[in-house]
Amino acid sequence: MDTIWPTDLPKSKGPKYTLVADTIRKAIENKQLEVGVKLPPVRELAYRLQITPGTVARAYSILTEEGLLQAEVGRGTFVAPPKMPLLDDVWSRQLHLRDDKYDANVSLFSPRLPDVGQVSLIRSCLAKVAQGDPKMFMNYPTRDAYLPVRQAVVDWLSDLPLGALNADDIVLTHGGQSGLCVVFQTVLRDPKPVVLVEDLSYAGFRRAGELMRAEVVGVKMDKWGISPDALDHILRQTRAQAICVSPEVQNPTGGHSPLERRNEVIEIARRHDLQIIEDDCYRMGEARAPSYRALAPERGWHVSSISKTLTPALRVGFAIAPRERSGDLRRSAEYGYFGLAQPLAELTRLLLSHPQSRQMARDVRAKMGEYVRVAVNALGGFNLNWDPDIPFVWLSLPSGWRAAAFSRAAEREGIQLRSADEFALRDGRAPNAVRIAMNGHVSLKQFESAMLRLRALLDNPPEQISV
Repeated sequence: MDTIWPTDLPKSKGPKYTLVADTIRKAIENKQLEVGVKLPPVRELAYRLQITPGTVARAYSILTEEGLLQAEVGRGTFVAPPKMPLLDDVWSRQLHLRDDKYDANVSLFSPRLPDVGQVSLIRSCLAKVAQGDPKMFMNYPTRDAYLPVRQAVVDWLSDLPLGALNADDIVLTHGGQSGLCVVFQTVLRDPKPVVLVEDLSYAGFRRAGELMRAEVVGVKMDKWGISPDALDHILRQTRAQAICVSPEVQNPTGGHSPLERRNEVIEIARRHDLQIIEDDCYRMGEARAPSYRALAPERGWHVSSISKTLTPALRVGFAIAPRERSGDLRRSAEYGYFGLAQPLAELTRLLLSHPQSRQMARDVRAKMGEYVRVAVNALGGFNLNWDPDIPFVWLSLPSGWRAAAFSRAAEREGIQLRSADEFALRDGRAPNAVRIAMNGHVSLKQFESAMLRLRALLDNPPEQISV
């Protein structure tokens, strides 16, 4: 701040609080003040500029409302991370860093699965699709034509505690995010619906809610997920229609909700007539407890995909409604996009029903576990939440690091990861933590090198952002 105001404010007309706000705003735009930098206390800056503390406080307040600054109780005021647009350009952000043996860059932004034979199998299945019935390439899809692939999905999900399930209950979607959107289209009815999410949660919940013009409200959480007391309190204050949860693998913390907690949530949901939408896309291992659909068959919705078990490239997911709502969910999908393209549906049937697919999913799980163990060996001395069956780890940063600054420092080292800010609501508070995804596209040696670079950063926080 000294380089911005050596002695006093710039010479200009207008209220002084506007001059203070404009000066800080320009400094942020010009990168003189970077994300995470702490601003002087109100009284200190007021003394330096020979103006009243109220003038500085008003300027800080304006910039906080604009999202340029964020105030943290007991810690001070900091330059805030830039706001995410409604539809975050995650694709270009992931492609910014290349992953190859000639490049030290490693993207740990989202999990990348290793090839344990899926590529060869998919190519083989594609060849069979290409030689299939010509009518498949010339007609609109029909409900009856999809019966074989829906049955293949039922068989694929047969080891999960989902409650009563048959082929008529399966709705094919374009990945898990598409599944969330079609469930929202079925569940949300009011002109301005309210959707509840955990304070830290998968950003896709918020994106899907905003597309439905819903108000997305955060609920306090603990290590077991949604806080029952906080949920009951918010439901007494709002008319929320649905809550999004990830009880098997909480994204981004890696936690899970035990059976007792799930039953507590169900009791409150029944009391307030709340629908429960379960996102099961990140689970790679066995389920820890029955799903919400099995425990509360009248209000439990389930969304999953093959993106973390076989491949994300095909964009194939599944949405399942409570039994009495299956017809409603099916109509939402049919009215929205008719269904998957028939060649893709046939490819999905061949892939899921192939005798090698389940073993390949187990091999993917085991290989990703090797990357998790490398991460734990390198970073285990820090506050790390991990599980060999989860394709990411959650790192709470040590004193001296703020999440946004650490993410930028990591990217300068060629490592791309995700700050806790990306999982918090826009008006919510995020801890100083980062999510580090496993990348099976690089060798274990390259991955270990990236982990050691992160450890070096953790051991040496820069002085200018120490706390």
